[in-house]
Order: sequence, then structure tokens, then C-alpha cells
Amino acid sequence: MVTAAQPLPRALPRARAVRHLGPNWYATVMGTAIVATAGAGLPLDLPGLRTVCAGVWALSLGLLISLLAARALHWTHHGEKARAHLLDPATAPFYGCLAMALSAVGGGALTVGQDWIGPRAALALDAVLFTAGTVTGLAAAVVVPYLMAVRHKVEPGQASPVWLLPVVAPMVSAALGPMLVPHLPPGQPRETLLLGCLAMFGLSLLATLVMLPLVFARLITGGPLPLALTPSLFLVLGPLGQSTTAAGRFADFAPGVVPDSLSAGFGLLAVLYGVPVMGFALLWLVFAGAQVVRARRQGMGFAMTWWALTFPVGTCVTGAEALAGRSGLVVYDWLALGLYAGLVAAWATAALHTARGLFSGELLAAPRPAPPAPRPTTGRTTSDAVR
Repeated sequence: MVTAAQPLPRALPRARAVRHLGPNWYATVMGTAIVATAGAGLPLDLPGLRTVCAGVWALSLGLLISLLAARALHWTHHGEKARAHLLDPATAPFYGCLAMALSAVGGGALTVGQDWIGPRAALALDAVLFTAGTVTGLAAAVVVPYLMAVRHKVEPGQASPVWLLPVVAPMVSAALGPMLVPHLPPGQPRETLLLGCLAMFGLSLLATLVMLPLVFARLITGGPLPLALTPSLFLVLGPLGQSTTAAGRFADFAPGVVPDSLSAGFGLLAVLYGVPVMGFALLWLVFAGAQVVRARRQGMGFAMTWWALTFPVGTCVTGAEALAGRSGLVVYDWLALGLYAGLVAAWATAALHTARGLFSGELLAAPRPAPPAPRPTTGRTTSDAVR
């Protein structure tokens, strides 16, 4: 008995450290992975760029492994806290981040990671992470809205872009899945995967069209979001940029997989869908950016919601890259470059503040009680979202 009890003094501090580690932390993996994959597709021929992108991807893989281990420790030692997250309408949607983190790192393995780990290892890693991310994403897209409908006590004033996270996860799989198509046997397997990705494209797009009016109505009728939640407005860019990317990938990998008539249709979809959606994405980018500037002037400090400024913007970079390839317009090359510059700046800022918060212990500390406010539900949501 004495021998069995010896490891506990060393294990307990680690378990206590992750007590307040929520699923929102997977956003750090997503934001890092998209810096690598988006950078690899830029219309630039800079020496060393691909090597840097491969290094950033390796960092995202390390972050993913670390977070999976930490979250496993969290579930093992703080299961009641983890289950409470699922029953909290402000935290439950972040379970979609796990699915997107898995898929994003997997896609990055085929895009740039193969430079370091080799094509065969990259393909195997992508297959495993894509499968896990897709299954997790589809589960989140069903379970989280179900809990919101039957278990969570949600009020109209609580609507936020965070609600989009679980339904956007299948769109990430739809955008990354086509890269695995050439590695399957010809015929039915390839066509099944491609059209399966198209099905997830439709699932996520329609679910987003249902959720987005709730978010916009909340902004118009309820006023600006709490300061800490304001960066989450950038989450709306996720389904816009990712769906544009997915449409371009369908067109890239459809030839020889589906009949020529369908392949031509995918080519039309990539442009006729992507151009207007990217236009709306730019409108929302300016709208959300103005609100973030306003919140910053009013004293908005750092919170984990700042990571919303990374992955969604990165999907717009890959969407612009896809449109540049399909349309041949140089303007989309310049758009991709401009958005990528903003992505790198946002990632560096969020990463620096996160490292500082981890070093000081502030980010993993217990949430501070919300101050008294006329709308206590808003205060509670803000406090939880920061963690």
C-alpha cells in the first residue's frame, strides 16, 4: 500500500493545475496549425518560407499532444468539472474546438508536415486525425445543440458566435477531407469520400445559416457583447472562409473521381459560391474588427477569446488562395497576403499573452466571481468564456 501511494504527491499538483483547463484551449492548436497551412499556399517564393511553416506545424502537433494529455488528466481527476462544462451553455460549444484541432493538425501533416516526417507518416497521421476529428465533429454538431435545446437554460440575450463552433467542425472536415481522396483506391472509395465531404459541407452550411441570424439579432437588439467576448465575433468568419476553401478543394480533386459533368459543376461552385461568400466575409471582418477596436479602447484585456482572431482569419486566407487559383485574379493573391499578415500578427499577440498567462498561472486559475450587474446571466457567461 505504501508503494502504491508514493506517486500521488507528484501527480496531484499536475492534476490541480488542469482543474480549470477547458475545451476552449484547443483553439491554440487550431490557430497555430492554420498559420502553417495557410502560409504554405501563399503566392510567394520566399526561401525558407515552407521550412518555417513546417516548424509551425510541428509546434501545433506538440500543442495538440500536450493538450490531449492535459485534458485526459482533467477528465480523470476532475470529471465533475468536465461534465459541468457540457451542461454549461457558455462552455459546451467549445467541444467543437477539439474536432477542429484534430483535423487541422492532420491536414497540416499532408500540406507541410511531410517535409519533416515523410510522406507515409504524414498520410497515416492525417488519416487518423481526420477520422477522429470528423467523428468528434459530427458528434459535437448533434450533441451540443441537443443539450442546448433540452438541458441548457438559454436566454435570447446569451446568444453569441461561440454557438457556431460545434456546427462549423464538420466544415473543417469537408475542407480537409478531399486531400485524402487521391490516396484511396480508384472508384467508389474516392467518390464516397468526396461526396461525403460535400454532405458535411451542406450539413455545416445549413446549420450555420440557422444559427447566424440568432447571433446577429442578439447584437442588434441587445447591444455589443461583453468586452471579453467581443473577439468571438471573428468566429463568424470560420464557416465563411472554410466553406470557400472546401468548395475550391472539391473542384481541385473532383476530376477523375466523379463524372465530368459533376466535376465541371464543382468548378462552377468554387467560383459562384466562393466569390459572394468571401465578399460577405470581408464585410464581417470590418464589422467585427471595428467592435474589437471599440472594446479595446474601453479597456478589454486579454482573454482566451483572443484566439478567435486566428483560425477564422486563416480560413479566409485559404479561401482567398482557392479563389486565386480558380479565377486567376491577382486581387485574391493580394487579399490572401494581406489577411495572412493580419493572421500572423494576431497569432503572435495571442501566443505571447497566453505564454505569459501560463507562466504567471493566471490563465489556469479559478474563474473570478462575476461582479454584480443588472444582467447576471451576461456576467456569468463572460466569466466562464474567459476560461
